[in-house]
Amino acid sequence: MTMKKNITENKFNETSPSPFSQTFFHGTKVDLKIGDFIEIGFNSNYGQKKKAKYIYLTATLDAAIWGAELAMGEGRERIYLVEPVGPIEDDPNLTDKKFPGNPTMSYRSKHPFKVVGEITIWQGHSLEQVKAMKEGLAKLKAQGIEAIED
Repeated sequence: MTMKKNITENKFNETSPSPFSQTFFHGTKVDLKIGDFIEIGFNSNYGQKKKAKYIYLTATLDAAIWGAELAMGEGRERIYLVEPVGPIEDDPNLTDKKFPGNPTMSYRSKHPFKVVGEITIWQGHSLEQVKAMKEGLAKLKAQGIEAIED
């Protein structure tokens, strides 16, 4: 008697998307749609606005809110849920140089992020906090220190 092999038997060892995979946030003023990809090569929202060598994401809503509030441009502040399609690494602009470890859970990648949703209800920082942050960044820029070091 021969037994037929169950086709799905070996599927458990394959890597596949899961409804429980980590989803990250990306704060910006760019108007994106679900299914769009955020990619390198566009002008950065920060620093000298050079072509971005990396794109950034975070696992904390607070860091994404800062990203949206500090982004250049005239658009509405937006926070997207994104999934990286390639490897990510700690954001050296926020990890260890400014904070030990990675408390903001901020990362960067050269690989695209797929927009899978948008957070439409969120509470921004106070006007005083945003003003203080922007003033601090302006002081650093005057000292020749860029917000993003690629």
